[in-house]
Amino acid sequence: MDTLRRQLDDYEQHLANERRASPLTVATYLRDLAALHAYCVEHELPLDAAALTTGTLRAFLARSFEGRSSATMARKVSALRAFYRYLEKRGHVRSNPAATLKRPRVRKPLPEFVTVEDALRVVESPTRPTESPADEARAATLQLRDRALLELLYSSGARVSEVAGLSLGALELGEGRARVLGKGRKERLVPLGPEAVTALRNYLERRADLVDRDGQQDPQAVFLGRFGTRLGPRQVQNVVKRYGERGAGRPDLHPHTLRHTCATHLLDAGADLRSIQELLGHASLGTTQRYTHVTTDRMMATYERAHPLARKTRDLRRNGPESDAGDH
Repeated sequence: MDTLRRQLDDYEQHLANERRASPLTVATYLRDLAALHAYCVEHELPLDAAALTTGTLRAFLARSFEGRSSATMARKVSALRAFYRYLEKRGHVRSNPAATLKRPRVRKPLPEFVTVEDALRVVESPTRPTESPADEARAATLQLRDRALLELLYSSGARVSEVAGLSLGALELGEGRARVLGKGRKERLVPLGPEAVTALRNYLERRADLVDRDGQQDPQAVFLGRFGTRLGPRQVQNVVKRYGERGAGRPDLHPHTLRHTCATHLLDAGADLRSIQELLGHASLGTTQRYTHVTTDRMMATYERAHPLARKTRDLRRNGPESDAGDH
């Protein structure tokens, strides 16, 4: 009897309906746990989570580690631990074999960002046609959509999934803010700058142009595709990449880079960490504190480059102290 498969199906429902995890989180965790199921089938192990030992889980992870990054392995360990915590709380296992599994240390890279000048070039770049379709009205609306999308990403620091999932009822343009649904389906308010509000108003006036052949469109989604369907995260990424290359010569630009850029520029301007934490929807202040390292590194680089004393010290280190030529 394949009890493990039933346990995984129940856990999937728990994540989606009770924990209200995002579809991406559910898919990622279930993919890692499905690999455990496949491992058990391949090695003729019991198809029941309660019958698996810590040694079995370690062997599964050791095999999975081949060619994988530490971040991937840390995620797999987290998936196993969360799954067994769920089973333990439901009384499906007497002991938790995943409790002693250790996550590998993962060095988190510092947030990547672009300069204020490049950020402005990117958000302002949809003023020129991106293509020449027969339907000029629709093309013009798509340009307005792209401008509103970029302005919102940069001004609010919202995640790509939050922007893609934004509905019309969540916009409070008169108040200069929007309600987004973040991780764990937690709602929070994000501010919209004046430029973002103007760009959104301009786009919403023309949003009706984006319909399918039958004149239908998604009635709730803020950001629509050419034929009236809600833009997905991948499509939002493609928009950012296109204008990243056009505006700043950055074809690798990602929506998350604009999120990091928003936070970094706010910190540079004197915003406090707690406010930035609330803006970004970080559960831990430690996550937000990574931005202080970015701004500190920039401050030190500027000091080394510009301060007279720093230049003098650098020259001394490079050339060594000058020796006196005269007699004493």
